[in-house]
Amino acid sequence: MPISDLLAASTVDAYTLTGDRLVATVAAIATLAAVIIGGLALARPAGRSGRRNALVAVVAGVTGTLVGGLVVGTADGGPGTGNGIVGGYAALVLGLVAALLGGLALARTRRTA
Repeated sequence: MPISDLLAASTVDAYTLTGDRLVATVAAIATLAAVIIGGLALARPAGRSGRRNALVAVVAGVTGTLVGGLVVGTADGGPGTGNGIVGGYAALVLGLVAALLGGLALARTRRTA
C-alpha cells in the first residue's frame, strides 16, 4: 500500500469534532481564560480577590498544561489527523503563560501581606 493511501486514510474532515479535538479545545479555552484571569490579577491592586484570581490562574494553567501535554504525547499524527495536536500545543503554551502570570500575582500578594 503506498504511503499516500495511508496518509489519506488517517486524515479527517477539517470540521469533524473528534474526542481528542474536543479535549484539546476545552483545555485551550480553559487556559486562555486562565491567562485573562491571571493578567487581571496582576494588573489590579493586591487584595483578597487578587489572591483568589491568582490561585485560579495557577491551578487552571497547570491543569491545562498537563492536559495539553497528554494530548500532544498521545497524538498519532500531526495537524489534520483529528488528534487535537494544535489545541494541545495551544493549551501547553497558554497554560505555562497562565501559571506564570498567576505565580507573579501570588508573589505580589504575599509581598504586600
